[in-house]
This record gives sequence, structure tokens and C-alpha cells, in this order.
Amino acid sequence: MSSHLDLYRNQMKNVTEVTMFILMGFTDDFEVEVFLFILFLAIYLFTLVGNLGLVSLVIVDSRLHNPMYYFLSALSFLDACYSSVITPKMLVNFLSENKTISFLGCAVQMFLFLACGTTECFILAAMAYDRYVAIYNPLLYLVKMSPRVYVPLITFCYVVGILHATLHTVATFTLPLCASNEIRHVFCDIPPLLALSCSDTHVNQLLVFYFAGSIEISTILIVLISYGFILLAILRMHSAEGRRKVFSTCGSHLTGVSIFHGTVLFMYVRPSSSYALDHDMIVSVFYTIVIPMLNPIIYSLRNKDVKEAMKKVFRKNWFVNKVYCKH
Repeated sequence: MSSHLDLYRNQMKNVTEVTMFILMGFTDDFEVEVFLFILFLAIYLFTLVGNLGLVSLVIVDSRLHNPMYYFLSALSFLDACYSSVITPKMLVNFLSENKTISFLGCAVQMFLFLACGTTECFILAAMAYDRYVAIYNPLLYLVKMSPRVYVPLITFCYVVGILHATLHTVATFTLPLCASNEIRHVFCDIPPLLALSCSDTHVNQLLVFYFAGSIEISTILIVLISYGFILLAILRMHSAEGRRKVFSTCGSHLTGVSIFHGTVLFMYVRPSSSYALDHDMIVSVFYTIVIPMLNPIIYSLRNKDVKEAMKKVFRKNWFVNKVYCKH
């Protein structure tokens, strides 16, 4: 008993009140950091233009005023926020010798990152359910997916995301931290922060595993069940054109879901003994920065309505510019 107390006292002696963290990032090589700055700046600008452009299209084009595109615009807005939580600070750190982030800033970054990630899981599931309703019973689609349905559904996704983020942020930042404040990552994520704690993090690891696992399992099940019914509806279709249109719409959604959930499952729903911070850093950068850039491409290039809306906007701008130049 006394040995355990002595060990605890020794651990407490090593605990310091951390006021800021140092984000170690990928490398110390300045030339490599300049290259990464240019690369991720280009990705970030493309992400903002693509996602906010998609949101703007849904707002200005009346043909896109239906639940499917409201869900898509909610996803696009979320992706723009998701990337903005991580990328600006990372870009600053690439060109700065001072790679610090305050304790509060780190907590806020983790909270927003987790809230956006969790909300995206549920938005993707809601989009799958929306496609099921539209394809399985198209005549009643606008009735079954009226504002009374899709507005609370989107709100629910955000509320669950906020609650889940609050749980992990509080659980992580109430842990005692040892002398080191160096985070082996480009942003404040759960695994590298747990590695800084000098107390037992077993409960935190279980929270991550079970809550992230439950969210992943439930949202993936919703997607699989929805697409199971969609497949049955497709098999009943006699029109080859109808089947092609459904496959085109649903194929893009399934691609986005597979990429996102695959990386999240790899990151969080596995034993803590298999964590490798350097490899995990690359994977987490992929799903927080690269996937938000890919989503506008995935959902717009194979969507006829979105492409027509984009052409309409470009033609209108071209006409306005032409008239303006003549005057």
C-alpha cells in the first residue's frame, strides 16, 4: 500500500500546470515545411471554395431547394468548418519557429474538431436515409421529408456532435499532465494528449473506444440498411435510365461514406496498444483536411443538377461581365 502511495506522490511531483502546448508537426526541416505550407494552403483554399461554393449554389438555385441538397449543403458547411478548425493554425506553424498553442486554444480546437467529426457521421447517415425515402417512395418524398422532418434531423446531428465532443474534451483536459507539453501532432487530438498524461488513461481509452465505436456502428448500420432497401428498389426498376441515375446519385454518397468511415475506424476504434502517433498523424490529416476537399468533387461531378446549377451561375456571370465591359 505504501509503495503505491509513494509512486503516486512521485507522479504528482512531476505534474506541472501546463499553460501551453508545443505542436511538433511533421518535420523540423524548413524547406520541407515550406513545401507543406504551399501544398496545404492550396488544399485549404480549394476546400473553402468547393464547399462554400456548393452551399451558395443550393441557396441561389431554386431547383436545388429540396431536402437532398439541404443535407448536402449542411455537409459542405461542416467540411468547411472541419478544415478551418485545423488548417489555419497548422499553416502558421509551418512558417513559424514558435509552434505553441495555449491550453484553452488546444481544448477549443479539440472540441470543435470532435464536434464536426461526430456531426459529419450523423449527417452522412441522414443523407443515406434521405436517399432511401426518395428512391423507395418518390411520390411521397416531399411529404415524408418535409421541413418538420429534415430540420430536426439536422439539428439532432449537431446536438449529438456537441455532446460527444464535450464528453471527450472534459475527460481529456481534466487529466493531470506531466512535465512534457510537446504534442507529437499537427493539432490537438485525443491519442497524443493522452500520451502526455502521467495518470492512468484506461478509462479515457475505453470512452474513446466505446463511444466512437457506438457512433460508427450505429451510423454505418443506418447507411447499410438504407442502401439495402435502395438496392431492392433498384432491382424492381424496369427503366435502365432510372437505374443509371440512382446508381450515379448513390454511388457518390457511398464513396464519401466509405472514405470517411474507413479512416475514422482506423483512428479510434482499435486497441490503444496499436497506436503509432507518427502514422496516426498522417491518417488524421487525411480525414480532417483531404476528405473535406474531396467531398465537393465526389458529390458535384456525378450530380447532374449541381452541374447544371454551376453552368447557370457561370453563364450568368459571363453575361454580366460582358455587358459591363461593353459599357
